[in-house]
Amino acid sequence: MKVYSEITLRQFDAWSGAKQTQLAIIKEGLSEAFDSLIEELYPDGIDETKLNDILWFDSEWIYESLGMTEETED
Repeated sequence: MKVYSEITLRQFDAWSGAKQTQLAIIKEGLSEAFDSLIEELYPDGIDETKLNDILWFDSEWIYESLGMTEETED
């Protein structure tokens, strides 16, 4: 059984390396911008594993897309 729900980045329970990216985005006040970016790229939704993988392995792309500088990433 698959259950989909609508959540925000703040509500997402990230794990492993994705947690650091999630916290950096929230700290910079860009969680709504991230939510919009993901909604634009995945209009039919995205599963939790894919979202976690994006946060974990594509953090550089996320930071660039959100206009975050290297100083704000740390």
